[in-house]
Amino acid sequence: MTSDRDILALGDLDGAGILGMLTRAQELAACWQAREMPQTLAGRRIALVVDDGGWRNTTAFDLGARSMGGLCVHAPIRLNATEAAEDLAAYLDNWFDAVVCRTPELEMLYALSHWAQAPVVNARTRQNHPCETLGDLAFLWHRHGAIDGLKIAVVAPAANILGSWIEAAQVLPIEVVQVYPARWHAPGESPRFRVATDLGELQDADVIITDCWPRDDDAGDLQDYQITAALLDGLRPDLDFLPCPPVTRGMEVSGDAMLHRACRVVQAKAFLLHAQNAALEWVFGAL
Repeated sequence: MTSDRDILALGDLDGAGILGMLTRAQELAACWQAREMPQTLAGRRIALVVDDGGWRNTTAFDLGARSMGGLCVHAPIRLNATEAAEDLAAYLDNWFDAVVCRTPELEMLYALSHWAQAPVVNARTRQNHPCETLGDLAFLWHRHGAIDGLKIAVVAPAANILGSWIEAAQVLPIEVVQVYPARWHAPGESPRFRVATDLGELQDADVIITDCWPRDDDAGDLQDYQITAALLDGLRPDLDFLPCPPVTRGMEVSGDAMLHRACRVVQAKAFLLHAQNAALEWVFGAL
């Protein structure tokens, strides 16, 4: 029963489809600024399921759907609780045209998608965060006019942020390198994804992404990988530094790095709304 319009992992999608969303996000950004949003979601009923906290991308889904004429309802559901995925899917299909879900386990989203007739959109799991990466890619498209050939350095452990950048590298013309101590490296290098420990990899990076330090961190191992203003000063002048919120000042980033000219995280996260709006249009076949 799985819909061919699910967004569960970027690696499951066609690269041309993702590029279409990124292009459309530029148009929707202009519409947003003009307060003239197209009503392409008119009549669409969307369930928003949040069972692990967070607020940015779920708020953007709610606001975006409503601004384009859709009806978005928060459904207080927990996956992998008392109700089986096949039962939840059937009940949601009674009322909704799509389900946006933020839940800990990606496996549960695939199970929900298997049983649901409505498309399922991944709003974050522990394993990946496709919408966050789509938003950053839309911003990078805005900045550079394209994304072809960009080198993305992810200074972060193997977790959901890195997971979706690895997925993106499977289907898009970008290079992704994880720069981190070896004990936290992601497995499975591929033609456009590799791992490294050498901070020299940052010298020719177009973009630096960070994520929170792992909970089992050893400060002695990780302090050298903190992004500071002094480090950014020594890198290319057109670098985009996009630390992933929530930012932990004094850990993966220093306070002065957040004030550096290369730090464009606020501008990038504005595009989370626009990219997710484009993704919703794609889910409903409007792209």
